Amino acid sequence: MIKVGIVGSTGRVGSLLIDDLANDEQAKVGAVHVFGEMTKQLPENTVVTNDMKVLLDSSDVIIDFSAPVATEALLTQIVESGNGKPLVIATTGFNKHQQNLLVEASKIVPVLYATNMSLGVAVLNKLVALASKTLADFDIEIVEQHHRHKVDSPSGTALTLAEHAANARDLDLDKVRVSGRDGIIGARTKDEIAVMALRGGDIVGRHTVGLYNDGEFIELNHTATSRNTFSRGAIKVAKWIIGKDPKLYSINDALGL
Repeated sequence: MIKVGIVGSTGRVGSLLIDDLANDEQAKVGAVHVFGEMTKQLPENTVVTNDMKVLLDSSDVIIDFSAPVATEALLTQIVESGNGKPLVIATTGFNKHQQNLLVEASKIVPVLYATNMSLGVAVLNKLVALASKTLADFDIEIVEQHHRHKVDSPSGTALTLAEHAANARDLDLDKVRVSGRDGIIGARTKDEIAVMALRGGDIVGRHTVGLYNDGEFIELNHTATSRNTFSRGAIKVAKWIIGKDPKLYSINDALGL
């Protein structure tokens, strides 16, 4: 059995990972990382630790649905020790230092990083790139909706969708992205890509990419109705990444897209 280590085990998706792995025929929970107290019942012989080295030593692969500070500690342990285990990371909101650590860690162990572990979102990214390139004169507007507790905005998924749209048109997203409009700001510029965020209730996740032109428009939409979408997707790619060469992988690599 594959022993999976979980970072972010007390979070919403981390809890679902524990449940989903209990029913998996190929993988099980090997260890969980906690900063505070673990109240959820765990399988027998699960290692519970706040030490990243112990977590790595007790696992065959790590799945990380946590916060940037926890992911930074995990990546730092690997970079400083020069060894570790394959990583599947779904944490969003990284700063530049944490992004650099991700790259450095991928030179030591295989790392699959995705802002969304949904298989449907992986396909949506491909569709957005195709539509953006083919419909080069269409205006692109992206709207994401999440529950009231989400702390980062716009979502990492929305930014990834915007990156696919911008790259398909050879645009620098940092120069064309708009995340708010207010007042007399003038007409919309040709190249700008808007990424807007809505927060409320218990919305798991909804992303809409609209391409608008005179006389017609297309909207590509993905709605997550259950967080198990993310936990099961992560387990699928965790099985895939074991045995791969050190490199920074995307979910598209795992799905062959």
